[in-house]
Amino acid sequence: MGGFLFGFDTAVINGAVLAVKNTFQVGDWMIGIAVSLALLGSAIGAFAAGPIADHIGRTKSMLIASVMFFLSAIGSGAPFGIWDFIAWRTLGGIAVGIASVIAPAYIAEVSPASLRGRLGSLQQLAIVVGIFVALLMNYAIALGAGGSAESPFWFGIPAWRWMFWAEAPPAILYGIGALLVPESPRYLVAVSKHAEAENVLSKIMGIAAAKLKVSEIRRSVVSESKPRMRDVLSPKLGLLPIVWVGIALSAFQQFVGINVIFYYSSVLWRAVGFTEDSALWVTMITGLTNIVTTIVAIMFVDRIGRKPLLLVGSIGMAITLATMAYFFGTAPIVDGVPRLDGTPALIALVVANLYVFCFGFSWGPVVWVLLGEMFNNKIRGAALAVAASAQWVANFIVSTTFPPMSSSLGLGISYGIYAAFAAVSFFFVMIFIKETKGRELESM
Repeated sequence: MGGFLFGFDTAVINGAVLAVKNTFQVGDWMIGIAVSLALLGSAIGAFAAGPIADHIGRTKSMLIASVMFFLSAIGSGAPFGIWDFIAWRTLGGIAVGIASVIAPAYIAEVSPASLRGRLGSLQQLAIVVGIFVALLMNYAIALGAGGSAESPFWFGIPAWRWMFWAEAPPAILYGIGALLVPESPRYLVAVSKHAEAENVLSKIMGIAAAKLKVSEIRRSVVSESKPRMRDVLSPKLGLLPIVWVGIALSAFQQFVGINVIFYYSSVLWRAVGFTEDSALWVTMITGLTNIVTTIVAIMFVDRIGRKPLLLVGSIGMAITLATMAYFFGTAPIVDGVPRLDGTPALIALVVANLYVFCFGFSWGPVVWVLLGEMFNNKIRGAALAVAASAQWVANFIVSTTFPPMSSSLGLGISYGIYAAFAAVSFFFVMIFIKETKGRELESM
């Protein structure tokens, strides 16, 4: 549910942004702030999530996020003006940031090593399902209102408000789930609640194995010292080397340009001849492609391993992005937009979905799996918070630089830059990433 709300909240704005702009009579600059500040809110939420989770626990942190999601959903659908709308969206962004840290940490800490990759990949699956459902809900609500987000829907209330309110039920379910699941055994040991940790682990691995595991966790956590943000600091490098690796993983996941496809796909699809209505359907097909490929990752991440999937994904993304860069870079410009017809248009369409496929089975889910498991028990919360907040900052950078970059440099050079990052990510993985398949968290 945390991952689902993560995806839903970030995507729901797409169907409502034009209606919000017209309702409050604001310009592109103000709407850009409304979208981008939510991403910065996510960076703040991610950075704060680690210390909060280490202080009050994983499940209570989930409960806080669920309340934020609910309040943001209600407030975003009932704003008095653009500034309180921005405030409600930023609150939702903070909740997304918290969920982006807590979910992979919790999944890693309660999963047996043999299943941890598959279970960790469920976070990415939930995110892409949330994105797809948000797009589907936006389309269904707008269709029910007569095809426009500004038209009246139920009780005469404009459709765009219902798009945000649709997030309230899953936010409530997330809170109920947080009350039902047990606390992370690794956290319980860190705060010296060894009996409770043993009780949780006994449900996963049996009583005898749970006793041994608690002893092993105690040795790795050093329970006399509670986790602190300062534990990730290093006098020479500022941060521990493993934390820098996590930050780089997060940055590369965004710098390959995946969110450009989801946030600005209309430019791509219109360039190959689709109408605005058709572009929505193609975007949903892309969302379905992402879901299917994430399922592929779940099937293979514990068999093949994390590192091979990342390497193959980097090669695939570099090739597909370079192909898109070539076709868009050599396309004739019509009304300020590259125009592709015939075979080049078909190739660009296929290659764009192949790019999503390559990301979907590799860098999409595997980065979340690695961030949840690559840090040792003592620093996991704080290190994951730093790495995840870096991911949201990178997302913000890519999302805000693409429009001016594509207009000034062109789509060809823009996609070429993302292709270069994909190529560099291959060598980064080769040199700095170690395989974690089948390893216990205590051996990290």
